[in-house]
Amino acid sequence: MRRLLPALLCLLASLPVYAWNAAGHRLVAVIAWQQLSPAARETIATHLARHPDHVRWTDKARSSDPIDLFAEAATWPDDIRNDPRFYDEGRQPATPPLPGLPDTARHKRWHYIDLDGDGRVRDGELDSRIEHLTRQLEASRQPEQITYALPWLLHLVGDIHQPLHVGRHGDEGGNAVEIENPFNKRLPFSSLHLYWDDLPGPPWLRGKRLEDNARRLLERYPAPEQGNVARWREESHRLLDSAYPTEPGSLLPVVSEAFHRNSRDTANRRIVEAGFSDYFIIAKGDDANAVAMGQYRNREGAERRMAALAACGSWRAIASRMFSCSRLVR
Repeated sequence: MRRLLPALLCLLASLPVYAWNAAGHRLVAVIAWQQLSPAARETIATHLARHPDHVRWTDKARSSDPIDLFAEAATWPDDIRNDPRFYDEGRQPATPPLPGLPDTARHKRWHYIDLDGDGRVRDGELDSRIEHLTRQLEASRQPEQITYALPWLLHLVGDIHQPLHVGRHGDEGGNAVEIENPFNKRLPFSSLHLYWDDLPGPPWLRGKRLEDNARRLLERYPAPEQGNVARWREESHRLLDSAYPTEPGSLLPVVSEAFHRNSRDTANRRIVEAGFSDYFIIAKGDDANAVAMGQYRNREGAERRMAALAACGSWRAIASRMFSCSRLVR
């Protein structure tokens, strides 16, 4: 058996690695959607309808229901990894532009950050990209930029709540750590990162079963306090010490029953927290962008809305910038 280990490790290294699998990202999106107001849902659906892959999402979901398309949009940044219309920047030449998208890069470094022993970022752009896209959602006057930012934000906020996406620089966020997993008969050996990615459930989870799973998670785990990117990053980083199995197996560290139970609990809780985090960003971004776009009938209405946003600590910078204008009209 030990003679097979080098070949096995080479095989595992070649497997694609994502964040939460598609089920996890859809769960995050459904939880976020359920918190949004009807008006916010309508606005978001309008923006996503402009996306060049909107028809593909409809086909994959086998539905035109906005909640199903919102869930599919959350998987788009992973879907494009194997899509020939897109390219790996720095490794491949740029592919032809697609209408409605600012570029066709896959932006793989956006999905993670690796930290050294002192907590400093050594690789990846996950936290900085969430902040950049949030600012874009808040203040852009170009609808196509909002359409581009929404799927990425949905996805990356899910990523930053997965502990191994705020990983250790030395082992590539668990991708270089191989484990035995007796709870997965299909793939009893895998990377630790892949083990964590698959904890939310089967990747084909959609529709009513998806919504039922989201409802059960919401019943079990409380809504978190409103956080920010730095807090989400720190929370995931603190979970790393308990994210690695320590019990020896026949060849590799093995996932024990206790470790599996605790990991599933952590994954489920982080899925719920990611859903609420997406809701906080998208709902407030939509409000702030309404001011940036002048979607109020008069200055007083805009001021009242900005006062409400400022009261909960959101985007004071926009307020100072917007109210320097002579008037805000619909």
